[in-house]
Amino acid sequence: MDQNWNEQLLSFIAASPTAFHACRNLADRLLGEGYTELKEEDAWSLSPGGRYFVRRNGSALIAFRIPSGGVRGFLMMAAHADSPSFKIKEHAAVPTLGMYTRLNVEKYGGMLCASWMDRPLSVAGRAALRTENGIEMRLVNVDRDLLLIPHVAIHMDRSANDGKKFDPNTDMLPLFGDAEAAERFDALIAESLGVKKEDVLATDLFLYPRTPGTVWGAKGEYLSSPRLDDLQCVFCCTEGFLRAEEGESVPVLCVFDNEEVGSGTKQGAGSSFLQDVLARTAESCGAELRRCLARSFLVSADNAHAVHPNHPEYADRNDRPEMNKGIVIKYNANQRYTTDAVSAAAFAELCRRAEVPTQRFTNRADLPGGSTLGNISTAHVSVDSVDIGLAQLAMHSAYETAGSKDTEFLIRAAERFFASAFLRRGDGISLQ
Repeated sequence: MDQNWNEQLLSFIAASPTAFHACRNLADRLLGEGYTELKEEDAWSLSPGGRYFVRRNGSALIAFRIPSGGVRGFLMMAAHADSPSFKIKEHAAVPTLGMYTRLNVEKYGGMLCASWMDRPLSVAGRAALRTENGIEMRLVNVDRDLLLIPHVAIHMDRSANDGKKFDPNTDMLPLFGDAEAAERFDALIAESLGVKKEDVLATDLFLYPRTPGTVWGAKGEYLSSPRLDDLQCVFCCTEGFLRAEEGESVPVLCVFDNEEVGSGTKQGAGSSFLQDVLARTAESCGAELRRCLARSFLVSADNAHAVHPNHPEYADRNDRPEMNKGIVIKYNANQRYTTDAVSAAAFAELCRRAEVPTQRFTNRADLPGGSTLGNISTAHVSVDSVDIGLAQLAMHSAYETAGSKDTEFLIRAAERFFASAFLRRGDGISLQ
């Protein structure tokens, strides 16, 4: 396995503390690879052989290429760039006891709260600035150790190890400074942007962990980092997309925002974003969208749960994913995952041809899991779809763990997928 892939992955994650930063980094990468950025408000004129991408809200992105033979179908891989965090409220400073200044925050998504405590944190996101030309959006990253959420000492809370319930309105407010810091936060954000405080009109700011990612273990078999869910899949899908040879179908890389809070935003998988891009692509190339969709396939890529070393009882009795054992195909009878026999067989066969191992995940029947991008996307674009991911521990922790071999497995599978063709044959699929 090429450990250089993991080094690149960790660099991408470190440079992407929020979905806004991840989207910009992807855009910069695509521009460097010769892609043209399209604007939704402009007319599109697409050409065979053309490479394009479009952003929405600065936090979601769709990239695609037009094959030399024109548009026949779409091969889509979707992942999400957001992760659970704490969003900073507009009136951030909370003077406390005449001694401290905390920041006023609220939960974004469902995180393991304890994992955010007693570790250095900082702030990143975007700001709306007043300029001579109107309102300008600009990214913010206060790139230094800035905040910390302290635990209560065991001497004062003897029940701390007996099962702690965290109140986000009380327990999870980060410490920013002493009493004199109460007026400093807004000024700090303005200084980071190089503007006057009064020119910062509004912000979307989040906390992020400062602990860098690392490869570790007796044989370097593990990979730990913030935001592996789901930037590991974003990175792998992107690399496979860029490496793939031309095929008969249009390869489409989809990176959505707000998956962790239900995807029901203009930049989420529940929006019209994907449908809009596919419809405009087909129209510009003189193809009929409905016929193209009948020749299309979607891979929803969002990480999966590995068997926990201390608590294997939470895993299904038969389907027990392991880190470093390949891509996990995810199943759910209630369609929280879109995988069915047709899509699972097609994707598993593609992985076999790419010499990539696969395994299966189902929740224990009495432990319902979360949903992801697949069933949300297919409500707008009805195509065959499979839900997959890479096995990891401590999902939604501030610091997650996955297998160091699996990064390359997904890159290789994505590269093979984007160069393939999936053709419906009655109730089955012909994979080319």
